[in-house]
Amino acid sequence: MTVAITVQNLNHYFGQGQLQKQVLFDINLEINSGEIVIMTGPSGSGKTTLLTLVGGLRSAQSGSLNVLGQELAGATAKQLTEARRHHGYIFQAHNLHSSLTAIQNVKMGLELHPAVSLTEIQTRATDMLEQVGLGDHLHDYPDDLSGGQKQRVAIARALVSHPQLVLADEPTAALDSKSGRDVVTLMQTLAKEQGCTILLVTHDNRILDVADRIVNMEDGRLTKTALALTEI
Repeated sequence: MTVAITVQNLNHYFGQGQLQKQVLFDINLEINSGEIVIMTGPSGSGKTTLLTLVGGLRSAQSGSLNVLGQELAGATAKQLTEARRHHGYIFQAHNLHSSLTAIQNVKMGLELHPAVSLTEIQTRATDMLEQVGLGDHLHDYPDDLSGGQKQRVAIARALVSHPQLVLADEPTAALDSKSGRDVVTLMQTLAKEQGCTILLVTHDNRILDVADRIVNMEDGRLTKTALALTEI
């Protein structure tokens, strides 16, 4: 089994000088390809910071962070941009562009892939929205969609490029129980079909059963790793 993510002795700080604050402490974590890992823990524990580092949204400062075979610790902005081409990122607030329709938002997920033709972009975006149950809403704007539908568009945008890694930050936070379950089950199904790895941050105990493994973070430290729900 290949390894998708290897984190070794990772430390991270915000601020500089006397205002510098350490937010991650000696993180060590390994995630295999195709694995669904959920990261739990209280607010402010460092979960989102670690997720953004893995996703190449900021550069790791200390230790080693190898994602899909690329070392991201000390990576340049250009290297981080290149790494992000292989990721799909699902934000808590879906981060859709309100001035773009559902299909236009999903097409953005392929804009970093110059080898994909305009015709193929249209076809893949349409197919992806149909897979998430929004085939009748291709030309709707975000303001005309429910919270669950917006998050489905965000999932379609993240998965349309067939990424090797999907990172999700509280994807069910703004959803009711049924919509949240539907969204996570959809992520699980599509990711398994595409063979990608998922790292998902959540406070939602209702969705923990989709994980192959659960890791817990407190005060910037990983405190426990469990196999599925056996130790939860």
